[in-house]
Amino acid sequence: QVQLVESGGGLVQPGGSLRLSCAASGSIFSIYTMGWHRQAPGKEREFVALIRWNDDDIYYADSVKGRFTISRDSTDNAVSLHMDSLKPDDTAVYYCKLEHRTARSTVDDYWGQGTQVTVSS
Repeated sequence: QVQLVESGGGLVQPGGSLRLSCAASGSIFSIYTMGWHRQAPGKEREFVALIRWNDDDIYYADSVKGRFTISRDSTDNAVSLHMDSLKPDDTAVYYCKLEHRTARSTVDDYWGQGTQVTVSS
C-alpha cells in the first residue's frame, strides 16, 4: 500500500498565493506520475497538474497554466503545487494523486484525503 499525506491549503483572497504539498510513503516500487486533481462543489473531479517521474515532463490543465507550478522532491517522493493569482473559481478540494507502477508493470492509482482551498474576499 502507498499512503499520501497532503498539507497546505486554506483561505486566501483573490490574487493571493498558496502552496500545497504531498508526500508519499509505504510500499513504493516505482512512481509513474504524481500530481493534483480538484473537485469543486457540485462538479466532477478534474485534472490540475502532474509530473511524470522518469523524465520530469509536466502537464497542466489549461485553466491553471501560467498561474500554478508543480515541482517534485524525488528524494522524499513528494510533490508540491504552488498556486499564484488565485481566483474564486479555483475554490475546491485539492487531491494528490500518485500513479504507482508495480513490479508486474501494472499501474495503480492512489489518492490523498484532500485539502480545502477557498479563494474569497
